[in-house]
Amino acid sequence: MSSEPASLQHLAAPDGSCYGCGPQHPSGLRIASHWHEDGIHVVARHTPREEFIGWPGLVYGGLLAMLVDCHSNWTAMAAHYRAQGREPGSEPAIHCVTAHLGLDYLRPTPMGQELLLEARVEGEVGRKTRVLCEIHAGDVLTVRADSLFVMVDIARLGEQAQRATGG
Repeated sequence: MSSEPASLQHLAAPDGSCYGCGPQHPSGLRIASHWHEDGIHVVARHTPREEFIGWPGLVYGGLLAMLVDCHSNWTAMAAHYRAQGREPGSEPAIHCVTAHLGLDYLRPTPMGQELLLEARVEGEVGRKTRVLCEIHAGDVLTVRADSLFVMVDIARLGEQAQRATGG
């Protein structure tokens, strides 16, 4: 039995089906994000599977972008819950979507190593929330990201998607 507390994803979206972070996706990455003990950062650990190789021995950059996207989005949502004095998973649910994903690939990211993702909100938690995220492979900083997430009404978002596809 694990002594680690439930992830933000399990608390707030236990039925989530996102490929990157959904606990219920049958073959997804199942990223598990947690508040760091410092109360500022949200952290996750992930070891890329072999199918995510890019160049020989290196992690595919698209996977790194997906890790940053999901983990940073959960950082934004966790900050919203905290700013409202609520626990993740309490009602009404908080949802954010990516408005801008900006990554700098600083160093090659090696396969076969556990990656540490560290993210935090930069500035105010609001309808639009800026999140800074880093990926470390051991002691090496390999990716730095600066992204923007927008809080949305998920029902309205679904309606907009249906209208856009003619459904």
